[in-house]
Amino acid sequence: MTHLPVQLRADPTRVVIRPFIPADDPPRAGCTDPTRAQCLANRVLNLEHSELAEELERVVASLSNRHRNIEDMLLRRYHEVNGQMIDPRAVSTAQAHLIGAYFCEEYSFEAAALFNPSIVAHPDQRNVAKGAVRFILSLRGVGEGHVSSITFRTGLCTGEGIVSIDPASLQAISPRIENMPGGAPGDPGVRLLCKESQSLSEIVIFPTTFRQRHGIEDLRMVRFVDEEGNPTYLGTYTAFSGEDIRSELLRTTDFQTFELTPLHGPAAVNKGMALFPRRIDGQYVMLGRLDHENIWLLKSNDLYTWDAGIKILSPRWVWEFVQLGNCGSPIEIDEGWLVLIHGVGPVRNYCIGACLLDKQDPTKVIGRLATPLLRPSPQERDGYVPNVVYSCGALLNGRSLILPYAIADSFTTVAVISIDALLEAMIHPKPTGGH
Repeated sequence: MTHLPVQLRADPTRVVIRPFIPADDPPRAGCTDPTRAQCLANRVLNLEHSELAEELERVVASLSNRHRNIEDMLLRRYHEVNGQMIDPRAVSTAQAHLIGAYFCEEYSFEAAALFNPSIVAHPDQRNVAKGAVRFILSLRGVGEGHVSSITFRTGLCTGEGIVSIDPASLQAISPRIENMPGGAPGDPGVRLLCKESQSLSEIVIFPTTFRQRHGIEDLRMVRFVDEEGNPTYLGTYTAFSGEDIRSELLRTTDFQTFELTPLHGPAAVNKGMALFPRRIDGQYVMLGRLDHENIWLLKSNDLYTWDAGIKILSPRWVWEFVQLGNCGSPIEIDEGWLVLIHGVGPVRNYCIGACLLDKQDPTKVIGRLATPLLRPSPQERDGYVPNVVYSCGALLNGRSLILPYAIADSFTTVAVISIDALLEAMIHPKPTGGH
């Protein structure tokens, strides 16, 4: 394994504008309207022209050095609340802009941490040298209130195993949010439109639904290829409401339009689901942790419905006695399905290991590391959550594995691993299942 001098750390200067809804707690001094939102709009409408112009100029000036198309964004936000939270009425453009500003807030989406990365090959591999691969990295950014969002980076791995990450844009865009059918009854998904982005690092997927309101956590991306050879980028993640969790699915083909849809079925109430990159015997296949301890294999004819599965991996060594889980989607190699796993041991140390599943029957474990591939070291143990190394996915490049991983739930680094050396280090248990 080669540890690379790459570090991605939290940056509180990166902010996105997201919707803000004022709490609706009476009393409201000097206002008899039924909602606080209506009172707020009325106060803007009652401003003198000069005061309105002065405040709007100040707002636009304060935002223009960090965001593009400020006036368009403020007007869009006004139209989102007009007729929904406030009574529709004739207003001037300036009034609409300032009302929109009162229903927005700047949010520093990665102020506290940038961790738990996942990685896929970039859909555009033009002008990439032979043996190299351009990639997309997803990361969990944590901001105010320990709320998690999804953010992205792009980069390149050369044939020699040198990894570089492109600089992040100084700006981030607020996606256009549309409701869409699907998901559980009465619980539709949402579509996020990010067409205005000029680089992938400008896109931030922050919580937009009630069931996500406390975080979108640990996206596990995979380039999924259907029977006709058409790729779609899918990713399972944990939606956290503050009271309970569930698994949801991100879908995109162009990294500009994203669909976020709830998964349902008994398996979808757990964390850590990871989709195989293609169907097996006509079925979708997923890894999951149904009992908070073991790794299970799930099959379904429906991408959005997941029931009970088969237990395939249980704790065996001291570094995984507490629990096992996957570190991203299985990776198809000639020898089988390579799966990175995490194990939790004493003092709640998180380590990264690996196993190999049979290609035709992935319920069979045909190889497994007895010792961790990565464990918290004196140099990689301190941060927001000490003694944790963790990943949500790796990328195959020839016979090397590009492994981005997080340290102490705080920042992200990268290692490159020889597939041949990794397989050679595995032990080969008897093929009886449930190892």
